[in-house]
This record gives sequence, structure tokens and C-alpha cells, in this order.
Amino acid sequence: MASPQQPYDDGGPDPEGGQVNQDGAYDQQQSAPAPAAGGKKKRDRYAGQAYEFGAGANAGLGGQQQAGGQFQGSPAPAAGGYGFPGQQQPAQPSYGMPQQPAYGDPNAQAPGQQPAYGQPQYGAPQGGYEPPQPAYSAQGAPSLIQQGVQGVTQQFQQMGVGSAPQPQQPPGQPAMRLNPLVPVDISMQGQPFHVSDLDQAPPLIILPPNSSATPSPHANCPPKYVRSTLNAMPTTASLLKKSKLPFALVIQPYATLHDAEDDVPVQYDQVIARCRRCRTYINPFASFLDHSHRWRCNMCNLTNDVPQSFDWDSVKQQSVDRWQRPELNYSVSEFVAPQEYMVRAPQPLIYLFLFDVSYAGVSSGLLATAARCILESLERIPNTDRRTRLGFMAVDSSLHYFQVPRDGSESNEARMLVVSDLDEPFLPTPEDLLVNLSECRANIETFLEKLQGMFANSTNPSSAMGSALRAGHKLISHVGGKMTVLSASLPNIGYGQLQTREDKKLLGTSKESSLLQTQNAFYKSFAVECSKTQVSIDMFLFSAQYQDVASLSNLPRYTGGQTYFYPAWNAARTEDAMKFASEFSEYLSSEIGLEAVLRVRTTTGLRPSAFYGNFFNRSSDLCAFPAMPRDQAYVVEIAIDESITKAFVCLQVGVLHTTCNGERRIRVLTLSIPTTQILAEVYASADQLAITAYFSHKAVERALSSGLDAARDAVQAKVIELLQTYKKELGGGNMGGGGLQFPVNMRGLPILFLGLMKNLGLRKSAQIPTDLRSAALCLLSTLPLPLLMQYIYPRLYSLHDMPDDAGQPSPTTGAITMPRALNLSSGNLVPFGLYLLDDGQTQFLWLGRDAVPALIADVFGTDDKAQLKQGKTTLPVLDTDMNERVRAVVEKSADHRGLGAGSIIRPPMYLVREDGEPSLRLWAQTLLVEDRADQGVSWAQFLGTLREKVLS
Repeated sequence: MASPQQPYDDGGPDPEGGQVNQDGAYDQQQSAPAPAAGGKKKRDRYAGQAYEFGAGANAGLGGQQQAGGQFQGSPAPAAGGYGFPGQQQPAQPSYGMPQQPAYGDPNAQAPGQQPAYGQPQYGAPQGGYEPPQPAYSAQGAPSLIQQGVQGVTQQFQQMGVGSAPQPQQPPGQPAMRLNPLVPVDISMQGQPFHVSDLDQAPPLIILPPNSSATPSPHANCPPKYVRSTLNAMPTTASLLKKSKLPFALVIQPYATLHDAEDDVPVQYDQVIARCRRCRTYINPFASFLDHSHRWRCNMCNLTNDVPQSFDWDSVKQQSVDRWQRPELNYSVSEFVAPQEYMVRAPQPLIYLFLFDVSYAGVSSGLLATAARCILESLERIPNTDRRTRLGFMAVDSSLHYFQVPRDGSESNEARMLVVSDLDEPFLPTPEDLLVNLSECRANIETFLEKLQGMFANSTNPSSAMGSALRAGHKLISHVGGKMTVLSASLPNIGYGQLQTREDKKLLGTSKESSLLQTQNAFYKSFAVECSKTQVSIDMFLFSAQYQDVASLSNLPRYTGGQTYFYPAWNAARTEDAMKFASEFSEYLSSEIGLEAVLRVRTTTGLRPSAFYGNFFNRSSDLCAFPAMPRDQAYVVEIAIDESITKAFVCLQVGVLHTTCNGERRIRVLTLSIPTTQILAEVYASADQLAITAYFSHKAVERALSSGLDAARDAVQAKVIELLQTYKKELGGGNMGGGGLQFPVNMRGLPILFLGLMKNLGLRKSAQIPTDLRSAALCLLSTLPLPLLMQYIYPRLYSLHDMPDDAGQPSPTTGAITMPRALNLSSGNLVPFGLYLLDDGQTQFLWLGRDAVPALIADVFGTDDKAQLKQGKTTLPVLDTDMNERVRAVVEKSADHRGLGAGSIIRPPMYLVREDGEPSLRLWAQTLLVEDRADQGVSWAQFLGTLREKVLS
């Protein structure tokens, strides 16, 4: 058998005879019923009670009235809400947002519709086949077409592509425009940020007519898979440098946890056409020559022969229409790889579970809960090919191996083999430690039922987890697989021994960054060794004490895994047990990719220059994943080495991987972006969410290398630099009244940068334990883009005055309708209100101090708020319209599938009373990014700083 050290390239053989390169849910069917007749009258009654209960005549204003009649802060709830009575709700301030779909997106949501992070469903029409849209004009501004915005790109080269000659552009026709630049004043006096700005689609990618070989609406990559920071790319490195903007791709190869929800087309005929020189896979932007017998690579321009079987169906033994092939119509497609793409048989799915059976692991209920969860999830673990294998180890001050016999053997009892040598742990038996799930199913179930009892009386405080990891690696390294570590204590003996080093006096000081460094070099060197042998590690950490997440998170970071942190977890709390059981079950059922590599190929003149995410960078451009999870995103920075003369460039992501059912596959994602020599078009096509994701990774890198102060300073300096560059190069210096000018498509960037600086991972505070901060840094560098944006700028919903359709299934889609999101300001919280605050990892249900008893009774089942359990809780199930709708909104917000991002996370919910536990209240308030909570700066103060720096 070939060594698993470097078993695959993403590329297969070189036809020219060269060497093979070897480096390389809320259930909609269970929705709340329609509201009972008279629901509105009942809410009117609550409104009257709120007034009498002491909400007061001015309580509904929620902010100060500005000149011109607009409200700063939240407008009063409409009559009929649980609150301010008898006052008509003023029209929502427009915040300067256009009423037509924004950014020229023909598919954008109408105002008031449920936002979807601006990410069209896979297969939504892309820019290449849309005529240039009218300018996304700001309200009251004349059309930008009439203004004659500078922004005419160079004439696009006529390209002979497709199966027939394409019509030439009529002479005298003006060159195609890219996105026009629409400036706005982002200051409080102008058109300030509104949370709905984050839901706009990215600026259109406008390609020349007939750019692709077929007129498919799916020819260009949807943003939920690959998102570029720039949707019009500078032709030269000097123009990119002048713009101060990054050019990078945010890559999420999968948008779902399960194949059944994944609609990417799969090509089974094993006919794979690739460029002989640059190894690019044929894609919708290739062009055909010589009566379609040859094709020209859209990356390096080399002419290649079309494979003989390209037009032949070997299964049906008949010719096929090549123009219907998925790789020419879909920018995201998958191939089943032929034999030459592998140097050994595809590996089976292997899970090796490492249980912490020290006193902390047993007394917290972790061992019992984990064993029960695995037992109940055995049916969900992918095992289509019946090759899936499981192994079990336990660790305290010794290593415990478990030998599970096959079903039907003489003995059905699992044997425990104990090894006390921690320095050179050996395998007590060469076989029966990794067992086939199908062949040993009954005995595995018996073993898991008895596991807790084996250690029920443990009082051993020691954990030799480092030694156990080495032993586990020895057990599965000949095949590869995933080690799943479930630990509730600090590894305090044996290899990788760690000390409790947290010092509260260092928190919030310049020396705090030393606590974020790896304490023991073992964790990085061992992770690199695991990566070479196709072993991935996931850490589930549960300690109520210091556990050194900073050191332990290195194991997932370099092996394509993830760190899941459950601080002070205890199975005695139902909410804790349910959260872990739900997430662990989803984790076990997710169809991960095995022994994967990812490579980015680019048009000649471009080059991938930096990579961010959880993987090991095996060579200059090859990212290795012993296992590729489906709930992470990766960032690749692109450098411009030579001036680009093409009208558009192409970037292709290739992911070679083994599926859970033993198939070798290649997922190919191709993105095309127009080029421009005009700085205004670069800015007009910048994607504020992708830019924030890029700088999130840069900030984590800076925090770990130079400290938290340096990371925050770099983020603030960047937003100042962008505003200064815009003012100097494009603003014309004509903004009066001390305003701040920026393109409308980047209006949310400053608040996102402020949210990043205030995030748990980077915020200046002496109250954040090191483990919590380290876990937050892990999230900032792995979350898929929609979840990352919510983590940086959480969602705030008003529940007491929801519109009548909120919390109800939509008549058209069946999905739960959400209330309109509010800006993260305490000015939007009224004292009699009920709010949901959700950052994707934690939910807070905020109950105002003057909430009326009727509202409390309808939602919580008691009219005395003093009886409500504060802190971690779950909503009771009541037979009231309001309770059902609130539960529906909370559940919908917790279900991340609607965002187009796979995630196993189920955020816990905390009930926060405004007049209750102060520490809980302060924790929730730190999520209000626009306030000054926890000694930070408010949004108004931050804008003042920006204005001062930029205008000076």
C-alpha cells in the first residue's frame, strides 16, 4: 500500500508525460398555526395595559426626535403592539436606502421581505447574462446615467466562443459600463448605516456579452460558494495598491451539511478535460476552436484537444450534446475521479473517539452524555459503503483501549486494555481496536451502554490527553481518519503537559496576548504530523476551569478540524445537555470530505499569495485537509504579478476529496470577474462583507503574532485609510458640513470594522477569560461568511410589536417570516419591550423592566416576571398565539440553514431581565455594537474619530 503521507494531488496525471504532482431546524411543517380571531384586539388590550402599567406617555419614543421629524433610535411600536398605546407608528426612516432593489440586482428582495444575506440560491441568474442595470441611485439623486459617471471600461476583446460564431458588437456602440459609483454621506447627518445594508446582494459581476461557451444562467459562481472582495478587478498591481482594497476570495466549498440538501451537479462518466499546461478544468468560460475539436484554456490561453469521449455517453452507448454537459453550464460542478487520480484505494470513514474519564469528565456528565449521543447517532453516521470504522479510547492518568468483538462472536463483551506507559504508549493488540460499524453494530451499542458504568466511581484528577493523542495517531495513521476528542480537563501529565497559566491581572493589558500563544510546541508539531498522515482532529472542550484553548486549538487548526467550546458545561442542566446532544449528532451525521486538497488556479498574471483557515499549507499553493468539514470557509489572497490585458479574469477552485461512501471526487468552482483600469469602478464593485471576512482573518493573525492592541489598531487604521483614499482619489473634496463620503455598496464597512474590534475575540476588556477569547478567535477565522457577519454584527428583533405575519409561515415559501431587524443600539430598546438578540452563537431574550403582565403571561406562562428563570433557559410551549410566534422566530433565527451556510451550532438562549441580574444584562449589552458598552466607543464616537482623521 502506498504511504498515506502525500497521497493525492488535486490534479491527476500530466498528459504530456510529466510526473504526477503528489504534493498534493425549525420544521416548517410544524409551524405555528394562524393567529386566532381577535388576536389584534387582544394586543390592543396589552397596549392599553402597558400605558396604565407605567410605560408612561413618552416611553415609546425610544430616541430623540431630530429636525425634520425623523426619529433617532427606534420609532414607537404600531398601535396593537404590547406597548405604547394609541399612537400611529411613524413611517420608518429610509436611511437613504433606495426603494427599488439595491445595487442594480434584478433579484434583490423588496423592502420588508426577509433578507437572505444577498446570496441568491444556487442557479440564480448571474451578471454575465443580465443587461447592465440602471444606476442604484440614492433617493433624490439624479440618475447616474444622466450624470455621465466616469467609468467607461476599455473595449472588450471579441471572443470567438461557443458552438457558433457570436455576433459582434455594433460599431459606434458605447463600451459596456460596470457598476457605477454612488457616493453617500455615511455620517449621522447624511445617510447613516442601517442593518438592512448588510442584506444587500454583492455588487453585480457584469461580464461582456457572450463571455461563456453556453448561455447558461449558472455559468458564473454564486457568492455562497466563492465571493470576491472585488467584483471588478484592477488590471495592474499599482492600481490595486492605490485603491488600498484587498483582492481575495472567500471560499466555502460546501453550503450544506448533507448531500441530500446539496444541488451541485455530478458528472459520473469520468471524462475530465483539463489544460495540459496549467491543469485548469474545462469550464463555462473556455472557448472552442477548429469546429469544436479543440478548446482554448481561459486561464493560460493554451489550445487543447477535446477528449474523444466528450460527446459520448458510455453508459447509454450513444452520442450526447456536449453543450448540455454540466461542466460547460454550471460554474460549480463535481466529477467522479478516474483511477489515475489516486495512488491508493479511497480511505474509509474512520472515527476514533477519545473520552476524558478523569473526575471532571465523569462528574460533569460528559462521558455519559457523549456515549448516549453516539449510541443514538449510530444510524446517522455515514456508512453507505458499509466500510465505516469506529474506535474508542479513554484517558485519565492511563490509556484505556476498548476491543469490541464482532457480532455473533463467542463473547459479546468489549474488553478494556489499560496502558500506563505515557512516554512510549504502545498498541496492546494490533487488531479489533478499529471495528467495522456494520459488522459490530450490536456489540458497539452494548459497549456504549456500559461505558459510563466502567468509570462511574472515578476520582482520578489527571488527564494524559497528549499521550492519548499520540497513541490514537499510531492506531489510525496507516489509514487516516478523524480523532474526536471530548475533554473536560487540562492535559496535566504526559506528552503535551500544560500548566494553568491564566493570570487575571494580565487581562486587558498589553501582556494578555502572551496567554493567547501556544504554551507547548507539541500541539503544533503533532498537528503537522497528523496532517501528513491524513489524520484530522476535532476538539470538544467542556471545562469549568482553565483548559488552555489557545494551545489545544492548534490541533484542529492544522488538520482541517474545528474547536467546539462549551464553557462550564454540565449535563445536569437540561439546556447544556440538549445543546451538546443536538450539535454532536449533527457533527456525526455530516458528510465530510476525506484526504482532501484545495488548489486555486488563476488567469496568467495572477497568483494566490496567502491562505487563511484551518488546514496545512503543504506547498506554495496547495492546502491539505485530512478531513474537510462542511461548515467552514477559507480565504485566499490574490496577487497581481503582471498587467492584465483581458476583459475579464477567471479564478478556479479545485477540491479533490474522498466522499464518505468511498468515491474520489473533484469539486470545481469557477468565478469570472471583469477587469477595469478605473479606480471608481473598483470601489463601486467592492463587496463589503467579503472585505470584512478578509480583515477578520488578518486581525486574528495580527492578534496572535503582535497582540490584541495591534490587531484593533490595524483594523481602525484600515478603515481610516480607505476613507482617506476615497476622499483623495474619488471624493473630489466637495462634501460640505463635515460629512464622510463613501460608496453606497461599502456603507456598512465602518460599522462592521467597529463590530470586529468589539467582538469577544478582539475587544479590549479585563473581564474576558482567555479560553473564551481564544475560542472566539477560532470562530473569527473559520465561520462561513453569513455566520461570520452575524457574529460581528448580531441580529436584533423586536418581538412585542411584531407585524401580524411575523412568526408565521410565509404563504409563498412556507418559511417563517421574521420581524424586521433593528440596529444594535439601546435607543431601539423600549422599557416595555421583548427583544431577541442573536449573534449566531448565543441568543438573548431581553425583557424590558416595564413589560406588561399580559405579555409575560402569553409568552412565559406566568404574569409575574420575578418568577422567570434568568440565565440559560428554554421557552415553555404554551397554547397562545404569541408564545407560538415568539418560539417560531427564536427557532428560525437559530436555524442557520436559511442563511446558506451549513453549521452544527445550536445557540443557547439566555433570558435577560432589564431590571435583573447585572452581569447578564452587561453581557447582552456588549453585543449592542453601536453603544459604548464595556468601556468601548459608541458608533457616534467612532464616526467622530473617523471624521477627524479623514478630514484633517
